[in-house]
Amino acid sequence: MAMNDPLANALSSILNDEKIGKHESMASPSSKVIRKVLGVMRDSGYIGSFEETKNGRGDLIKINLLGNINKCGVVKPRYSVKTTQFEKFEKRYLLARGMGILILSTPAGIMSHDDAKKKQIGGKLLAYCY
Repeated sequence: MAMNDPLANALSSILNDEKIGKHESMASPSSKVIRKVLGVMRDSGYIGSFEETKNGRGDLIKINLLGNINKCGVVKPRYSVKTTQFEKFEKRYLLARGMGILILSTPAGIMSHDDAKKKQIGGKLLAYCY
């Protein structure tokens, strides 16, 4: 199986496991970006804790699900976003104002769009979750 976008694979496996009511999900391979995105989702209350298991080939991440995700996915293409454009992308990817998060990669690291707004920095859209 070809792996073009490990982040997309991780998020879709989380979404699938969430939909069938599982309490945990496995994502492989692990990467720094995936761990950071999961960290943002954890801090926003969408997933529980997650831990990494070394298996010598790409490693595995075990994620505890809380049943809080209705939809999550990656944003393709990875749009560049200025601080003034967040609302446009919130309308496009999220259900309603103040509901859900956009996850973006900024010069200050990977964070939710709310944090980026507070810090007045833009970046590239990676994913969304609500």
